Amino acid sequence: MLLTNHRRKVPLDEARGYPFFRRPVFLLYLMAAAMPIAFATWSALLNNFVIEAAGFTGVEIGWLHTVREIPGFLAIGVILLIILIREQVLAVISLVALGAGTAVVAQFPEFSGLLMTTLISSIGFHYYETVNQSLQLQWIEKENAPQTLGWIVAIGSGASLFAYAALVVTWKAFDLSYNLVYMLAGGITVAIALYCFMVFPQFEAPNPQHKKMILRRRYWLYYALQFMSGARRQIFVVFAAFMMVERFGFEVHEVTALFLINFVANMAFAPLMGRMVARFGERRALVFEYVGLTAVFLAYGGIYYFGWGVVLAAALYVLDHLFFALAFALKTYFQKIADPADIAPTAAVAFTINHIAAVTLPAVLGYLWITAPQSVFLLAAGMAVTSLALALMIPRHPGPGNETIFAPLLPAPAG
Repeated sequence: MLLTNHRRKVPLDEARGYPFFRRPVFLLYLMAAAMPIAFATWSALLNNFVIEAAGFTGVEIGWLHTVREIPGFLAIGVILLIILIREQVLAVISLVALGAGTAVVAQFPEFSGLLMTTLISSIGFHYYETVNQSLQLQWIEKENAPQTLGWIVAIGSGASLFAYAALVVTWKAFDLSYNLVYMLAGGITVAIALYCFMVFPQFEAPNPQHKKMILRRRYWLYYALQFMSGARRQIFVVFAAFMMVERFGFEVHEVTALFLINFVANMAFAPLMGRMVARFGERRALVFEYVGLTAVFLAYGGIYYFGWGVVLAAALYVLDHLFFALAFALKTYFQKIADPADIAPTAAVAFTINHIAAVTLPAVLGYLWITAPQSVFLLAAGMAVTSLALALMIPRHPGPGNETIFAPLLPAPAG
């Protein structure tokens, strides 16, 4: 049964009557747990590994993250792949690529080798995230989406928590090697992905997806928010943790402990954030996120300009993660305004838009980092303010024909 179950096609309405551990939402939970085990381990060890094994500076780490973001920029290729491969299968294949790329990182401890393994795992990560976002919005009912997405964030945080806790407890106690840890983490992700492929049938959503690129004028605000999110997030992902290692000398177990605190906080607060989005709406949730991020990035700049200490830097890092957890409000905003058949192609287009700045910013800002690191964070604060201005254009009750606060004043666009 397990060897043939993945070939069965089951309508979504029928699948919702299955036992909980066989439902589509449980598959989303399993995949949400599988992805961070590899990715979180890669992230936790990366800065120490590249400095110790390859002597990276801000320039090299910037180029590494630029290469990492290229598959995100090319996420539009998902539209071509889903012509040949079902989205659910593509999600599993992508998880396997992420796990496999992570497993071999330490076997290539030089600049070119690290670029290669990063590219492989990044293809898996970005294509999984693109397809996963589409599956979430197709499989989860609109009325339950904020709460369910909050739980998905919490489960992903729990998987990261498991990976980080294991590192904190065992790294020094057992004198672990980078190679062993990367192999274990990548292997676990591959194993969970294969389980998902073999055990679950192919779930059929009621709305067939367009298999061509979709760009609609009425989605312009969603596209703009995605662009700013990608640009702003890159500065945090690339330089915030790198600062902790380069400026404050954090070791692997200390960086991992900081990540651990982040994900404990996310596990606790993500479901609450889901309820907050459901109660107060996407506009207020995103405004709250962007105001908070502006303050955090300005404080990051103050660490370099005024010489503020490591305790504040660590606290800001945790706050940063909490504010970013509210980003799923952008998903539910799109779910409310979208034509159901647009979800898959628009997820691919949005992921590409999200990564336009991500492909160039890390490398360019790597050079700025070595001369004026505080300027990098001031630039991020400016991006957060721009995002805030865009979020204020979201109506209280978004929907088709009411995508922005200006929509009632304008003629309906053709598409």
